[in-house]
Amino acid sequence: TDAELSDEIQAEAVDRRTLHVHHRHTCVLIQIHLNLGGGGGGGGGGSGQGSNGNYISQGSVKIREGPGSRQTQGHAHMKEAIGRHTSMKYRNLGKSGLRVSCLGLGTWVTFGSQISDEMAENLMTIAYENGVNLFDTAEVYASGRAEITLGNVIKKKGWRRSSFVITTKIYWGGQAETERGLSRKHIIEGLRGSLSRLQLDYVDIVFANRNDVNSPMEEIVRAMTFVINQGMAMYWGTSRWSAMEIMEAYSVARQFNLIPPVCEQAEYHYFQRDKVEVQLPELYHKIGVGAMTWSPLACGLITGKYSDGVPECSRAAMKGYQWLKERVNSEEGRRQLAKIKELHLLADRLGCTAAQLAIAWCLRSEGVSSVLLGVSTADQLIENLGALQILSQMNPQTITEIDALLGNKPHAKKESRA
Repeated sequence: TDAELSDEIQAEAVDRRTLHVHHRHTCVLIQIHLNLGGGGGGGGGGSGQGSNGNYISQGSVKIREGPGSRQTQGHAHMKEAIGRHTSMKYRNLGKSGLRVSCLGLGTWVTFGSQISDEMAENLMTIAYENGVNLFDTAEVYASGRAEITLGNVIKKKGWRRSSFVITTKIYWGGQAETERGLSRKHIIEGLRGSLSRLQLDYVDIVFANRNDVNSPMEEIVRAMTFVINQGMAMYWGTSRWSAMEIMEAYSVARQFNLIPPVCEQAEYHYFQRDKVEVQLPELYHKIGVGAMTWSPLACGLITGKYSDGVPECSRAAMKGYQWLKERVNSEEGRRQLAKIKELHLLADRLGCTAAQLAIAWCLRSEGVSSVLLGVSTADQLIENLGALQILSQMNPQTITEIDALLGNKPHAKKESRA
């Protein structure tokens, strides 16, 4: 009976199962130690997520691979596959089941502001036809116009909704006190506003666009769980949260049988490394949170466009981006530009551009599910997509050479204590 079966499960804390998976010519032997204590068997193997999502219990996962099975960085959960009709590579978003292209298209600065709607459509078409299935926006981008532009393009193109992933971010929605932050009210109303501008029934991922110290964590996690259960989003994630804040959200979700975040959006490039290389891999292994990174070219700095000053048509010359201009002209900025010149020489030697090298360098990092690209021309997008071709050259020797040039490799916690 069900009652007897339940007693048996509770009596045995750990159930060891061996699964033989046969797929065409590949035989993968997976030995999974499932921790069955507690509720629903979600993320960390305790009082799981239950019916709220499909998260595998953490535990030791041993995989013996046969020929034809590919693994990136030895991750049991982040299998990489190449698309059927393009050379795009796809990875799981963290340890969720969602498959995202390892390069995504962002809309910050560009959509609804820097570029025309025609250019936005052209960029999305090129991206989609080259296998990009991830498009990222936010309610605050161009005061909502980025979402409107993105929604109009999707409607015009008539792409199957199931063939791509749309993500948006909630925090800054308007001028009123109740139109910003992560209160239950603004998360729900803000997402409804985003869906209206996007002309969509749901987004695939809704991100909290920074943490809100004025909103209790339980309120945030409950509101995110609510919008998912209502069908307004499939998953939720965090953006620019600290590792401690992400762990708190996860703990609250486990405590109250709510849905935990699956992904953190973080800035990541040559000169911003610590969080993505030290903190997030630990979260990935412990609780399954993946990394979606942005600004791989450090707002264009890495391309070398600012080597001789700030061009008129560049982002640093735009209204509201004085901070970027100051960063470029600072003493630290000049030191970074000197290192970028050396990296350009390395890129020449590898037969690629500086931008392609920088993007491939980001993609080689452990736990990174996808890198978001920000482009204003078709040529830039095509160049950036070419980073996939040199991913195979990101071997230990090349990485060591880049680390030596940068001189800023983060140290793991154990090393720093030693």
